[in-house]
Amino acid sequence: MGLSFSTWCAGGYANAAVPRPADPASLQQLAGQTMGTTWSLRFDNPRMLPLATVRAAVEGALGVVVAQMSHWEQDSDISRINRAPARSRHVLPKEFAEVMRCAASWAAASGGAIDPTVGPLVACWGFGPSADESGLPSAQALAAARSQAGWQRLAFDAAEGSLTQPGGVALDLSGIAKGFAVDHGTQALRALGLADFLFEIGGELRGVGRRPGRQPWQVQVDTGLAAAQRIALADLAVATSGDQWHQRAHEGKRWSHTIDPRTGEPVAHALASVTVLHAQCMEADALATVLTVLGPDEGWNFAEQHGVAALFVSHGNPSPTMRATSDWPAQARS
Repeated sequence: MGLSFSTWCAGGYANAAVPRPADPASLQQLAGQTMGTTWSLRFDNPRMLPLATVRAAVEGALGVVVAQMSHWEQDSDISRINRAPARSRHVLPKEFAEVMRCAASWAAASGGAIDPTVGPLVACWGFGPSADESGLPSAQALAAARSQAGWQRLAFDAAEGSLTQPGGVALDLSGIAKGFAVDHGTQALRALGLADFLFEIGGELRGVGRRPGRQPWQVQVDTGLAAAQRIALADLAVATSGDQWHQRAHEGKRWSHTIDPRTGEPVAHALASVTVLHAQCMEADALATVLTVLGPDEGWNFAEQHGVAALFVSHGNPSPTMRATSDWPAQARS
């Protein structure tokens, strides 16, 4: 995500959801950089754990995700699989396998609106580490990229956690792995004994426990409307995807960083952003990607059918329009 297929590119982009202004001074805070963006942590520290210990736990957890799933790192597991010869079999680390199970599940449920093999198409449209930034892709280049993509081509054994490289497939988990990184960092913080914290990577957040005063963690969702949405993350995660934070332009034509794997082209509907609430940030991240690809109508119907708490913001004239699913918190429907 994150927020979609470009979230690991250098430099990052504006956050879609941000913590509200600092809580009381009893909170401790840490921050750093990862995956081309930033991470931040606000936490209650009743045991007075050294900040260096907490930082090491976070950075260790994030390092695992980068080492396994960052296609920006040439020696990562995903990069090695992408370079592997046809018919080679790979037993995945447990974290990698967990992300693949989630991606494969939502790919099947959505008819391919999220696709872990979308890498060649993403590069074709000028995003990612192998991006062709020369301009609009040719029909021949698009056809070649399409021939390399397709989640059905992967022989992924979910029970065993292994996959077979059919040849030429380039995995790209950017539409889900950042959310998993939030969850993995959360596990590391809980292992330290921390029970009340708000952890964020590049605008994707997960609130655990309560802030001082025993109130839920509060975050603000940028909708582009006059009144921002405020939501409580009471043991919940939030992820946002959309085209208002990252696009490309060439000779007057603009296109979204979100590629529809079903067509091989950037999404071109009226949806500006979609925000998803879920107990797991990985699931929220994957669903935000799915709903962004499906668009404001098909996506809303999909979310309703699957009980997804989602907020859709669409481009409008003179101002954006907002639509929430029935599972979106009632107190946030301002």
